[in-house]
Amino acid sequence: MKTQRSLPLALGTVFALILAGGAQSQAAEFSESRIYIEYNQSANDLGYHVSLDGEDWTRLQILNPKGRRIFEVYGRAAYKQLGMTELFFEGAEPNLDDFPLASLLALFPEGEYEFEGTTVDEGVIEGEGMLSHAVPNGPGNVTATLGANDSLVIGWDAVTTVPDGFPVRPVTIVGYQLIVKPFQVTVPADVTSVTVPPEFVGSLPSGENLFEVLAIDVSGNQSITESSFVKP
Repeated sequence: MKTQRSLPLALGTVFALILAGGAQSQAAEFSESRIYIEYNQSANDLGYHVSLDGEDWTRLQILNPKGRRIFEVYGRAAYKQLGMTELFFEGAEPNLDDFPLASLLALFPEGEYEFEGTTVDEGVIEGEGMLSHAVPNGPGNVTATLGANDSLVIGWDAVTTVPDGFPVRPVTIVGYQLIVKPFQVTVPADVTSVTVPPEFVGSLPSGENLFEVLAIDVSGNQSITESSFVKP
């Protein structure tokens, strides 16, 4: 009878240890884990970008929706001891005249990409990133009006469609980004012009100055239109 009474207690202890072990081994999460498309409509090239952020990881791998490992990186020596946090990289951006769009999209199928890593203390860190093939048009009708006293207003048309030949998908623009290196600013989707600070314009050299306007879709995919203005 004594043995029978102690059995539930023993089982309860085992279950408690299992639960405690499970809580201790719970994976940490990347605060950011994104994979997205950047299309330069002016240059007609396209590439895949990755951006992630997490605390003190030493190893990272990315798996595509089919479970195939497409990227892996390790920290060595000091980086293995201290760990890493942020990582951003761009894949090669082939011109679509040389690398057919359908073939390029097929290399990175739509769906959930798994980010799996190991931390300095040998724990697990993970995240997910959804990749979509919904690519917005680059902003159209881009204008740059340079006035007196280094005033500069850059404007563009709102984006609602995809480029010709791309998969027909709904696009929802969440913002636009203007880059006149090194100046850059991101504005909400209902803003289609930016006044560049005259102090910055005054620092630019005379002659042609290049700039980019990006349309950013809710999926994270973004498209670029390149243009320029001439400063006397």
